[in-house]
Amino acid sequence: MQNRILLVEDEVHLQHAIKLNLELEGHQVQICGTGNEAVKTFREQKFDLVVLDIMLPEMDGLMVCENIRMYDQNIPVLFLSAKNTPADRIAGLKKGADDYLTKPFELEELILRINILIERSRQIKTTNENKVPKLFHFGSNWINFENHEANGISGQFELTKKELMLMRLLIENKNQVVSREHILKVVWDYTVIPNTRTIDNFVLALRKYFEVDPKAPVYIQSARGIGYRFAVPELKEAQS
Repeated sequence: MQNRILLVEDEVHLQHAIKLNLELEGHQVQICGTGNEAVKTFREQKFDLVVLDIMLPEMDGLMVCENIRMYDQNIPVLFLSAKNTPADRIAGLKKGADDYLTKPFELEELILRINILIERSRQIKTTNENKVPKLFHFGSNWINFENHEANGISGQFELTKKELMLMRLLIENKNQVVSREHILKVVWDYTVIPNTRTIDNFVLALRKYFEVDPKAPVYIQSARGIGYRFAVPELKEAQS
């Protein structure tokens, strides 16, 4: 069965080059040239992955990604962008992207990243994740790993896909230090990324959600020079 990919890119020559190469790999590709068209198409059709340019007419890629995440928290999204600063990459990941590739890029690398994201998504769907309960409580906080809802210091909110993946990984390894390298490999599927502060920024955000005093965290603790641990004396599953 062919994987269906939504390609959102307004540069016509790049559209055609990416589409041709993905079709040669056996994928089925639907092209959109504007942000509004992309949102409409995504709502009307089913896709396995979205390749999304950030600089788009009508609605930029960041807003498109937000709209996609309102309908589907799990579909892989790969950003393409000429913006290559660490702040730009972090902004894209925080909006819910799974990967971020800067222009210009090699088509071979793009195809490799797409295939990895699709395979990882397929494995997640077919793997029975029993290590962490669907509704997980710690202190007065809770996380629903099924619908991304959470309750923290300031009340209820929604976690992004990356935030949820990071929390799941830390909770699965409760009271054990998880190295930065392992976090990058599992959550971002990278061994090296341009800005190693990415993890730290995500942890800072999670601490603001769940810690009474983010500067003296009880749950999401640092292991200096190594990584992070999720420390809780007692973990309990909500009674259904």
